Amino acid sequence: MRRIVVFLEVVVRRTVLALGIAAVLVSGGCSSEPTDDDATPGTLLSTTIPGASAVLPSAGYTTLVTYTSENAVGAATMVSGTVSVPSSPPPEGGYPVLSWAHGTSGYADACAPSADFPGGPVHDYFSIATAMLDEWVRAGYAVVQTDYEGLGTPGGHPYMNGASAANTVVDIVRAAREHDDDIGASWIVAGHSQGGQAALFTAEAAAERAPELDLRGAVAIAPGGIGLARTVEYVQAGGPGAEAAEAFVPLLVLGAEAADPTLRADEILTTDAAPLLDAARTGCLADLREVPAIAPRDVFRADTDLAALGTYLDAQDPSTTRPAVPTMIVQGSADVLVPQSDADALAQVLCGTGDVGYRVYDGADHRSVLDASLADVVAFAESAVQDRAVTGGCAVRPHR
Repeated sequence: MRRIVVFLEVVVRRTVLALGIAAVLVSGGCSSEPTDDDATPGTLLSTTIPGASAVLPSAGYTTLVTYTSENAVGAATMVSGTVSVPSSPPPEGGYPVLSWAHGTSGYADACAPSADFPGGPVHDYFSIATAMLDEWVRAGYAVVQTDYEGLGTPGGHPYMNGASAANTVVDIVRAAREHDDDIGASWIVAGHSQGGQAALFTAEAAAERAPELDLRGAVAIAPGGIGLARTVEYVQAGGPGAEAAEAFVPLLVLGAEAADPTLRADEILTTDAAPLLDAARTGCLADLREVPAIAPRDVFRADTDLAALGTYLDAQDPSTTRPAVPTMIVQGSADVLVPQSDADALAQVLCGTGDVGYRVYDGADHRSVLDASLADVVAFAESAVQDRAVTGGCAVRPHR
């Protein structure tokens, strides 16, 4: 009963917050809809007290914020996230910033990190990330965490859309600096899984998007999206593990529809796959994994041309990015969600394009790599902020 009460409290709080944001955006003086001119990306819209699970324990304070950003096609949108500031005095120039991009949680608003609560649908993952991020705030970084477009705010979540994710990751840094002028312009982007892909798109786009900021480095931990379009082919072929991959299919298709409404999820997936879509629209990743698997050949409609979906997914592959700042790719050798072979292939592509390093942590899986790599990732960030050499080569070999 307590879990139900807490969950309802979170839903009510976030619904009221979302309605308030919508009112802010549509009021805009005499304008009935936001435009690029009257909703500058990174504008702080509101602040409030977050739930306890969204607070970094060592922070001087953590605030739930809403801010303006842009979607995949450049239209104004509203996004939520959190800002955590160290309790120590700021250094000259302000606190350096870590903008964190979280891993796959789901499609529904309840899957947003700032909506987390004990016993919540993604609490097991977010609690691991919180412990890791608390070390960053202890190290003197202001830590900002976007929920991404459509998680916790109105509209669909364009899952794995690189442009949208990069916009939200950049713009929360702007909003945080508006919120607290002790936050500096130097920043690091880091992300895990879905967020690893977001970090790589951010590393390419940030300088042009926000020239007033100073992105010093990027970290992609077990980056998702490598060979993304192959997911469709893999499920259709019914190979080993295809049924396990079914949980991600509705996220990919709904995410594509959120970014490009011509890619209609109900026209791509069969009626047999409707329970997967329903679970994705209302639940989180764990809920999708509880939906009984169907035969892989029955997931996608046979009468639908999937070429447009494949083209869209190809454009979200992190191997298409060209990081413009020193970048560190991190991978666990025991990861079964993002296999090392995928990360190896990504590293081989990106290492020839710029200042990119690659480290593999022997025995680490998809989640434990966060802790296994933490000391090295923080050291990388410190070197990047101090403008020292950071990446150390791209040899594909176990680091530990």
